Amino acid sequence: MPTRQTLLGLWLLLTGICLVLGLGLLLWLESVLQPSADVRPVLWALGLAPALLSLSIGWLLERRLLRPLRQFQILLARLVASPDAHSDYPLDGWLQPLQPDMDHIRDGWRADRARIREAHTQGAQEAERIKQELEALLQVLDMPLLICDRHQRLLLFNPAASAMFEGRPGLGLGRPLSQLLPHPSLHDALQHLPQDGTLHQLLLPGEHHWLRCQLRRLGSHHGGALITLQDTTAALEHDQRWRRTLAQLLPKLRGHCGSLNSATDALLQVQDNADLQQRLEAAIEQDSQALAEQVEQLTRLVEAQQLSQSTLEETWSNDLCTALKAQLTQQQVTLTPIGIPAWLRVDGPAILALLQLLIQQLHSQQPIDDVTLEVLLGNRRVYLDIGWQGTPLTEQQLQQWRALPLFDEPLSPRIDDVLEQHGGDLWSLPAENSDSWHRLRLPLPASSRGIQPLPRPAPRPEFHDFSIADLPPPDADQASLPLQQLEMVVFDTETTGLDLRRGDKIISLAGCRIVNGRLLADDSFDQLVNPQRPIPTESSAIHGLHDADVAGSPPIEVVLPQFRHYIGGCVLVAHNAAFDMLALRLADNSPEPALNNAVLDTLLLSRAIDPTLEGHGLDALAERFELTFPPGTRHTALGDARVTAELLLNLLPRLAARGVHTLGDALALQQQIEQGHTP
Repeated sequence: MPTRQTLLGLWLLLTGICLVLGLGLLLWLESVLQPSADVRPVLWALGLAPALLSLSIGWLLERRLLRPLRQFQILLARLVASPDAHSDYPLDGWLQPLQPDMDHIRDGWRADRARIREAHTQGAQEAERIKQELEALLQVLDMPLLICDRHQRLLLFNPAASAMFEGRPGLGLGRPLSQLLPHPSLHDALQHLPQDGTLHQLLLPGEHHWLRCQLRRLGSHHGGALITLQDTTAALEHDQRWRRTLAQLLPKLRGHCGSLNSATDALLQVQDNADLQQRLEAAIEQDSQALAEQVEQLTRLVEAQQLSQSTLEETWSNDLCTALKAQLTQQQVTLTPIGIPAWLRVDGPAILALLQLLIQQLHSQQPIDDVTLEVLLGNRRVYLDIGWQGTPLTEQQLQQWRALPLFDEPLSPRIDDVLEQHGGDLWSLPAENSDSWHRLRLPLPASSRGIQPLPRPAPRPEFHDFSIADLPPPDADQASLPLQQLEMVVFDTETTGLDLRRGDKIISLAGCRIVNGRLLADDSFDQLVNPQRPIPTESSAIHGLHDADVAGSPPIEVVLPQFRHYIGGCVLVAHNAAFDMLALRLADNSPEPALNNAVLDTLLLSRAIDPTLEGHGLDALAERFELTFPPGTRHTALGDARVTAELLLNLLPRLAARGVHTLGDALALQQQIEQGHTP
């Protein structure tokens, strides 16, 4: 709608045009007709009539419509800005009939606002009452309770939680939950809690105890979670005391059976009443045999049911390895976790005791000081492989081990009981060649996360805007080392977008370590980065990271020196390394020396090995080599880095078959591919 000034301008312009045209017409008529004195006033009146009519109509519209509309606009603005003000302009002109309706709307609005204020006051009072009742309930609640926000910062903890973590500096409002419970499995579980508030259980190992966590998503605006904790150590000790008491009772029952048998023997010597003797003998013998059988059945029932009361709970394999490494320290056995960590559903204390017993038996029979524990994902199962260099186990040895008790107590469950509880078995896998290790495989139930298929996003396009061949060559000693003996760090980045030279930044940087041809499961670098710019929605749809996820993270200027310290002088490995190295180099503004490590690119190595095959993206190669992304890890920096590491380990034997044995050979092969030559 035109403004009032525009309308006034048009009105004056129209009036002026009418006046000029009228005067021009009058002057022309005067010169042509030369009217008499009686006709001249009539001509002038007709010539000036349009201008006077325009002036009158404009004045009328201004007084009766335009000015009332301006007052109506001011009235609405005042009503919006200050609804409770009462010094309002009354409507006039042609808008005056709207005054009753306007008063009705204004009075109704003010009445509604008064009711809203009253309801708000009552709601605040009710909320304060509920808050006080909740605080009183939390004060007397014996179960430790924590509430954190979506960034896993503590919002609330009750006195029971304060007592549980007494002396721990990580307990405090606003502190990261990772300082209090430094378990990657808890961090991951909180990130994947279902939005519908479904209860999720998790078992966490500690130095001398086990914590059972119950996690539930809160439907509040901060998107946090409720965490309840239970120290199951006391329950296990109570169960052990019950078993010890029962173990003391059962020998007494067996003693009574022996006494009955002795009485039977004595009674057999009575010769006075042959008939009575015969009947007593039969009754006592029958009762003693029945009692002995019942006691034996009770004993076996108790032994078999030791694990039936335990529930299988989701456990992160790295947490299990950490607890196992601490247990094996006393036996002077070094445990090295390898492979990609995974979720599994197990009875944590029982599996921990079983693995410790198996490794102890292995150590007692062979001079073994170093074992590996590898996690392999199967179809609805997770396989734990204990690896060693020595002599493979026979089926006869495994059969003997299955009958071993887990603990040095009369009613301790046996290895067979634990296997039956988890629906698994043990079998030995001899080494395929002299360089590989013998393995003892234990299948366990996988977490429900491992069963659900994940949507596969579009792969990241390949970038080759800078050449791997331009990197400085390694020193002669490193170049001559066999690839299997190199210490390598496989890394990956996630960014705000794919156009790095136009401002896209790193938002996640992660790496994992390969030592002597083995991927270390518990040696990794994983850090979110604040890019100090918004993350586009289309990028978040791929990697799942949003602005709120990285808001509290350090900038790349802080993270990059930490990553440089983590990699040291290792060989760097990445898939489509040109993109990730470009991201690091554009972000490297520190005075320290730039990254000059040798770089292997699994994309180029795969092209060199299979030049006739199409599809050398990470998804295509993972499918080709049957590598599995644990659920929720695709397009995460650490998840992609670990699968790239497994891919490299699958490529090394094929490189060796083509005469590529050392780092220098591999770099030369990459250079040929970069220059467009087929090897």
